[in-house]
Order: sequence, then C-alpha cells, then structure tokens
Amino acid sequence: MANRVTNDSTTNRILVVDDEESLADMLSTALRFAGYEVSSESDGLSALQSIKNAPPDLIVLDVNLPDIDGFEVCRRIRSDGFRAPVIFLTARDSTDDLRTGFGGGGDDYLTKPFSLEELTLRIQAILRRTQSEDTDNHLSCANLRLDEDSHQVFVDDREIELSPTEYRLLRYLLLNQRRVLSKVQILDYVWEYDFEGNDAVVETYVSYLRRKLGPEAAELIRTVRGTGYVLRSSDS
Repeated sequence: MANRVTNDSTTNRILVVDDEESLADMLSTALRFAGYEVSSESDGLSALQSIKNAPPDLIVLDVNLPDIDGFEVCRRIRSDGFRAPVIFLTARDSTDDLRTGFGGGGDDYLTKPFSLEELTLRIQAILRRTQSEDTDNHLSCANLRLDEDSHQVFVDDREIELSPTEYRLLRYLLLNQRRVLSKVQILDYVWEYDFEGNDAVVETYVSYLRRKLGPEAAELIRTVRGTGYVLRSSDS
C-alpha cells in the first residue's frame, strides 16, 4: 500500500468514479490512508451531480461506466468550466481511445490493472504541479498571452479554456520560447514522472492545444522533426 502523506494545510478532496464496487472501495481506502478526503460514485450521472454539489480537487474516473462513459463525463464538466484534473482508469490502450479522452479534457490515464502506489504517485504529482503555480506574472508570445495569476489564457481578446495539463504544457513552452524541447523533456516537466517512453501523449496534447488555440496562434508551436517542439513567433 502507498506510503501515507501529510497535507500541509487543507486536505485535497478526491472523487473516485467506478462501477466496480470492490475496486472503488479499495481505491477509496488507499487514498484515505494516503491523507486525502475521498468520496465515490458508481455511474456518470451521479458523478456529475456530486461534482456540482461538492467540487473535488481531482477526479479518478473510470472510462467504462454503466450510463454515460467517462469521456462524456469529462467533456460535460469541462464545458461547465470545471478545471480540476481528471485521471482516467481504462482497459483501453489504443491511441484513438487516448486521444478521445485527452481531447475531452482529461489529464492522465492508467491502464488496468495498475498498482495503488502508481496511482497515488500520479495524484501527488498532478496536485503538486496544478496547485503550486501561483504567481503574478504574464507570459506572452505574439498574440498569445498566459496570465499565471488567474490561470487564464488568451489569444488576442479571446479566452481559451484549457485543462490543467494543457495549461502546464503551454506554460512550459512559453517559459522556453525559442528553445527546442525534446519530448522527453516535456514528459519530465509536464507529467513529472517516467511515462515509460510513451511520447505519443506529447503529440496528442500538442495537437489538441493547437486546435484550441486556433490557426494563427497554433503556428507558434512548431514541430522540430525527430526532436520535439519549439514555441516562437515569426519574427524571432
């Protein structure tokens, strides 16, 4: 079982959504032992209501639910403006399935079966990175602007809604403007753990980030064939 952790101030709230009762109970018990406040739901519609009534800090969300699937749950909460990170639990591992999940606003995934320790480590990493960025700075490139204080992103005067991981990726690119970043570097910074060499997740996130930013701003993120990506304006 994962080592117990101590939260410095407030206890992070986690919602576990899985229709397999034994697995949901096991995950809830392990996460409570790790120091989190945990609630659980067994279907998508109940999860949506729970999120509305008591918004969690992170959601562990099974893809295969009895009513609406986890991808649809994630799409609905993102469209409602809920930005807390989502970790998918899935028996699927095809690229198309993962792109569906990430395109709907997911931040990470675990393929069943998985270890409780791995899940706990990923939760810690995601919460650490999404809750530690609280500064008063702005980052910008051409018509793209990121407000680190409010965690808002704008293209010209249009606000762009990003998931926590998409925001983290864009921030890393902006912090390293005109510097070519390898996929491994991006994995290490954005996900903060070894992704077992699966750099396809970087390609997927860059693709969806470009789509959300729109054609003009998307051209700022340039692919360096065989290496990775660089963010720079046309005059830099």
